[in-house]
Amino acid sequence: MAVATRIMKILLVYPYFLDKRINEEDVSAIPMGLYSVGAMLRANGYAVDILNGHNLGKAPHRIYQVLGDKRPDVVGFSILHANRWGGIDIARMVKKINPNATVVFGGVGATFLWEHFLTHFPEIDYVVRGEGEHCFLELIRFLEKGKAALPIHIDGLAFRKKGKPFKTRDREPLADLDSLPMPADHFAFQHISLTRGCPEGCTFCGSPAFWKRRVRFHSADYFVSQMARLREKGVTFFFVSDDTFTLKRSLVIDICRRIVECRLNVVWAAISRVDCVDEEMLGWMRRAGCIQISYGVESGSREIRDRYHKRISEAAICRAFDLTVRYGIMARAYFIYGAPGESDRTIEESLALLRRIRPLSAIFYILDLFPGTAFYEDFKRRTGASDDIWLDRVEDMLYFETDETLSQATVLEFGRRLRQGYHALLPEFAGKIDLVDDPDLYPLHAEFLSRLALTFSHGDYAMNPMVENSLETAIMLFERSLGYHPDHRAFWGLGLVYQHLRRFDESVVVLQRGIAHHKTSADLHMALANSLMRLNRYPEARQCLEGFPDHPRIVEQLIRCCRSMGDREGEQTWIGRLNSLQQR
Repeated sequence: MAVATRIMKILLVYPYFLDKRINEEDVSAIPMGLYSVGAMLRANGYAVDILNGHNLGKAPHRIYQVLGDKRPDVVGFSILHANRWGGIDIARMVKKINPNATVVFGGVGATFLWEHFLTHFPEIDYVVRGEGEHCFLELIRFLEKGKAALPIHIDGLAFRKKGKPFKTRDREPLADLDSLPMPADHFAFQHISLTRGCPEGCTFCGSPAFWKRRVRFHSADYFVSQMARLREKGVTFFFVSDDTFTLKRSLVIDICRRIVECRLNVVWAAISRVDCVDEEMLGWMRRAGCIQISYGVESGSREIRDRYHKRISEAAICRAFDLTVRYGIMARAYFIYGAPGESDRTIEESLALLRRIRPLSAIFYILDLFPGTAFYEDFKRRTGASDDIWLDRVEDMLYFETDETLSQATVLEFGRRLRQGYHALLPEFAGKIDLVDDPDLYPLHAEFLSRLALTFSHGDYAMNPMVENSLETAIMLFERSLGYHPDHRAFWGLGLVYQHLRRFDESVVVLQRGIAHHKTSADLHMALANSLMRLNRYPEARQCLEGFPDHPRIVEQLIRCCRSMGDREGEQTWIGRLNSLQQR
């Protein structure tokens, strides 16, 4: 039954960050919670738009244009912490255009700094603390009535009472996550989750304080149904963004079975703990399309892991990385350095652990202090500082800036040693991949190896000067891939590497083998034609391409081929064909 659209217009905003990221993907995705709030509002008849403003920090005119076009009555902001100044800036723009518009901050950053925001920033009217779907909906309904009274009856809210910041009672966590409207019914996105919360108490993380170390789960039906609806909208790659996706073993296996049975044909990456995976689970995850699992290792030093309250053993770390790779899933390691007590010795312990677990991807972070974390609370106790430190226009604060035993130069050198040491070992790690001998998994093994090979031939590792012999490593991986299965990407990638090395005869042989298995592949035919043309075998190249008259890039290649052959008539024929395609 359709829900009538209400008059109040609502805009939800994901604000920009101050600092430029090396990898924009780290901050470009709208948080899942914003989609969930939007779905709740739309399901209740409200007109809702979402603005992804992560890249609009230097384009205020575009923000003003959106605000002018939408003329929202209420603007809600997803504040992670590092984007809080972007939220404040845009909130001021909102009030400049329409002083009567209501500004609401929410998210983990707003939850921990609600009093700070309401004390210092008059453009912020309300803060939603904690889980936001029902609280924000109740606030909208309250605002709709236009009453002069304060919404003290709404749990999980903060606002000003007699000019002072005031918070209502904490809202009880939603008991049944499946009762929430499904965001995929209203939006298209890639980040999905099975759970809310994490049972662990890591001192660098805000999750323990935000979720109270309690975990709630969606059902397998909800999770797979959402994935299927997004697949219908054209989404084929997913980030499963739980703190720990694999907490409930039977549920994960049930989900993977359903994905396989429904033939969703999707690929996805997940996050887990090294002590929460086993062989059967990993086998099902791989069959269901999982291609990467990220594990928080944090440090090779037991002492540092204890400071992080990271309750994992070195044996569990080694076992998880070995099993994950054996099932053809890229095992990615997260490390955090610059901790209390970090030293040359602890960095060497991290490098030694890297050599043992051989991760095929690794991310190294400097320890940050964020509101809501145990490290941040300890910092305030040690220094007597208050949340007013965040009045400075900065994104974050690095731990070493608060510890006189660590200097910036020392910590940066720690990071350089970790990154350089890791990347120098990557080709060796790739050469030692040991995959489980299961014929049913051979096609997936081939896919895994060819995907990894492409990172060495054309991706991040190809462009990283710290990774030596990247092309040789790529060739080895592509060839191993083809030893398992006639993988399309392996034929294509190996053919391109041989082209790059000017080994055109070998490229022709590989690509012809690929076409024998993948007869309709435009990419393989284009690559083959390119190699043939480099060998001055133009008639063969032309014949290779003529079976794709509706493919614009191939037609462009045919024009070049005819021109090189001196065939003016053929060149004009294909130019006419290209013009026809471009006018469609």
